[in-house]
Amino acid sequence: MRSLSQFLASDVSSASLQEVLLVTTQTCIEISSALKKGSLAGILGMAGNENVQGEEQKKLDVISNNMLKSALLASPTVRAIASEEEDDIVPASTDGEYLIAFDPLDGSSNIDINSMVGTIFSIYHQVGSEPATEADFLQPGKNQVAAGYVLYGPSTMLVFSTGHGVHMFTLDVEQGEFILTRENVKVDTETQEFAINMSNQRFWSEAMQNYVNDLVAGKDGSRGKNFNMRWVAAMVGDVHRILCRGGIFIYPWDSKDPNKAGKLRLMYEANPMGMLLEQAGGKAFTHTDRILDIQPDGIHQRVAVVLGAANEVDKCLSY
Repeated sequence: MRSLSQFLASDVSSASLQEVLLVTTQTCIEISSALKKGSLAGILGMAGNENVQGEEQKKLDVISNNMLKSALLASPTVRAIASEEEDDIVPASTDGEYLIAFDPLDGSSNIDINSMVGTIFSIYHQVGSEPATEADFLQPGKNQVAAGYVLYGPSTMLVFSTGHGVHMFTLDVEQGEFILTRENVKVDTETQEFAINMSNQRFWSEAMQNYVNDLVAGKDGSRGKNFNMRWVAAMVGDVHRILCRGGIFIYPWDSKDPNKAGKLRLMYEANPMGMLLEQAGGKAFTHTDRILDIQPDGIHQRVAVVLGAANEVDKCLSY
């Protein structure tokens, strides 16, 4: 059984990329420890602020963001960071070669009910030698050099890719390090499981409603097979389930948004998860485009998301 540091030393040729991955994941171990203390440490509940998306911040949103921000900006490998909890990018005082965008605590609405949350990250090369600007971050997802997440569940798990497959690690709490537990994860092309927030159904496009209605109709409908629905209310949890046992995850645009942009953030949610699903043999699209081909227009840009089992994504898009 290989530790994360051993895996990186043998499988990732860039020492600086090894460094930024180790800094990120070590900080996530510290976040995991903070989460386990819960209300005993007085870290649950609202922080009393809103982030740039207008969402009320949880205390742990702020705590986890500050932990990652401090650790990454102190690393000589990092040129700048972008976070869901920061209005603008935050440049480092180094000439590091990597830009990292992250959602420090995806699914934070689950914190107070002790349900799954996670950290999602996306890493790019810095283009040029000048101090980083937001424009440097605005690269399509296909340019990512690494992407992944840490899931804080019954066990803490790291899942990431550097473009050579998807690998899963489990935190050994006694050793305080991640241990490789599953290598070269693959997602079946077919599935009978879907994840979507059904409470928004009345706001979806007619085509999306028709697709989901056919899933719900099961073997008596046009699809001719039964489907199960699962919904964790944290993208990191729903994607982890797909990587473990297959499925499709959908967060479509709806009529509440006149721009039809969708809700999930491209840079630090859709792009990293899209890279993982493609590396595992799945697909990741909006309702019209491959997610990793999208040219971002801002670090907090939102998109619709359809990702998972390749054939089921194609079927959804055909509607």
